[in-house]
Amino acid sequence: MSKVQRVCRWTGRAIGLDLHRDFCEIAICEEGVTHSAGRVVMTAEGIEALADSLLPTDRVVMEVSSGASEVARRLEGRCQRVVVVSPDDTGIAQARAKTDKLDARTLASLLWRGELEAVWTPDDRVRVLRRRLHRREQLVRARTRAKNEVHAVLMRTLQGKPPCSDMFGVKGRRWLEQLQQKLAVEEAETLESALRQIDFLDREIEQVERTVAQQMLDSPEAKRLLTVPGVNVIAAATFLAAVGDITRFRDSRKLIAYLGLDPRVRQSGDHPVRPGRISKRGSAQGMKIPPAGISSPPAY
Repeated sequence: MSKVQRVCRWTGRAIGLDLHRDFCEIAICEEGVTHSAGRVVMTAEGIEALADSLLPTDRVVMEVSSGASEVARRLEGRCQRVVVVSPDDTGIAQARAKTDKLDARTLASLLWRGELEAVWTPDDRVRVLRRRLHRREQLVRARTRAKNEVHAVLMRTLQGKPPCSDMFGVKGRRWLEQLQQKLAVEEAETLESALRQIDFLDREIEQVERTVAQQMLDSPEAKRLLTVPGVNVIAAATFLAAVGDITRFRDSRKLIAYLGLDPRVRQSGDHPVRPGRISKRGSAQGMKIPPAGISSPPAY
């Protein structure tokens, strides 16, 4: 997520939320005085009870986490503003004393003093696209593990390299089926199980990619990206999911830094400037964008 604006100090209550899987710790800062306000369970009913207790002048802050977007969505419209911040900007992770209550109180205090910078929150379209691409990524990883198991069987049984370039293509599958009849029982069972998993995951990946492609048909930005040589539907979708609203970046340098593609620079004394490798300090989604010239991410 990209920083978009600083949250200034104001009069009213600042409410800090420290989110966990099972509960949400609450702290309130009012007129510079901070105190703990208990916790609610991390369920729809618990967050709804929290929303009912908010005042129209309240502001709420929480750190980016797996459940932050859903909590923020449920609280929006029930208070003056909901702020989501990056953990790197709060200093909580580096604190010597770190507890749930202290974390929530720190967030509330920082928000009240106006020392936090809100991050950009994706809209529903980008959120759905990110979720679909993440599911595809997990499926591809699972397929990679299954394919690696097939390679392990070949290594354990001293079979050497397959007589074809694509072991999981038509010719490769035919060779594996013939090989399966010659293997020991336990190795043949492992090979058969791995191939069944690969077939299942291929169908699941195809289904996700079809859904993503359908979503991209309604995107003018995706259609423009697809005119770039080497960029396919998945590469275009990954870029759009990582960037979101491109107008939130003032210039191309900000966008490159957000994606973690800006090079490191080293210079000291009279020595000339030495450019280094890319920083990789940007968006996690941005780092997954396949480079131009690669029509699709590698299978394994």
